[in-house]
Amino acid sequence: MNGEKRRAIFGRLRETNPAPTTELAYETPFELLVAVILSAQATDVGVNKATARLFPVANTPEAILALGEEGLRRHIRTIGLYNAKAANIIKTCGILVEKYHGRVPRKRAELEALPGVGRKTANVILNTAFGEPTIAVDTHIFRVANRTRIATGKTPLQVEQRLLRFVPAEFRKDAHHWLILHGRYTCTARRPRCGTCLICDLCEYRHKTPEQA
Repeated sequence: MNGEKRRAIFGRLRETNPAPTTELAYETPFELLVAVILSAQATDVGVNKATARLFPVANTPEAILALGEEGLRRHIRTIGLYNAKAANIIKTCGILVEKYHGRVPRKRAELEALPGVGRKTANVILNTAFGEPTIAVDTHIFRVANRTRIATGKTPLQVEQRLLRFVPAEFRKDAHHWLILHGRYTCTARRPRCGTCLICDLCEYRHKTPEQA
C-alpha cells in the first residue's frame, strides 16, 4: 500500500470520528491502568461493569492496597483470570506507592516493569492517558493492519513498528483508536462488513465479495 492511500484512509477515519478514545471507562491515569490490566482476554463492556463496582470504593493505589487482594478479587471476580489480575494489581499498587508517590509513571521502561503491564498496556497508557503517539497492537489492530495492508507483519511488534513508520505523523496519535474501533465494529474477524466500510475502495483485502463490497 502506498502513502497516498494510507493518508486517504486515515483522513476518512478522522473525518468520521475526529476525537476517538478508548471505550474503557476511566477518569485518571491510574483508573485507566487498572482497567487495561483487567482488559486482557476480557471485553471492555465486562471491564467497565467491574470497575463501576470497584472505583467508587477504591480508585487509588493506596485505597486498593487497603482493600487487600481478597477484597479486590470480590470486586473483579466477573473478569476472566481475576485471581492473577488481582495479584498483579496489588503488586503494581505497592510499587506505585513506594517508588512513584502513588502516581502512574510516564516512561515506557517504568510502566513495563509493573506487574501485569506489557508493551501493549504501556502503549495504551502512554497514548490515552498522556497523549503520546504510540500504537498498541491488539488482535483487532493486528488483523486490520494486515488485512487492509496498511502495515503488514507476522508479529504485533512488527505491525506496531511499521504503523509507526507508515502512518502520517498528523494521524499517529489517534491511529490506535481508529484502527481498534474499525476492527471491533466493521473489519470484524469472521465476516468483515465491507458493504458498510468507509475505506472499502482503498483497502487491499483480496477476499472482498460482491455481497460484501
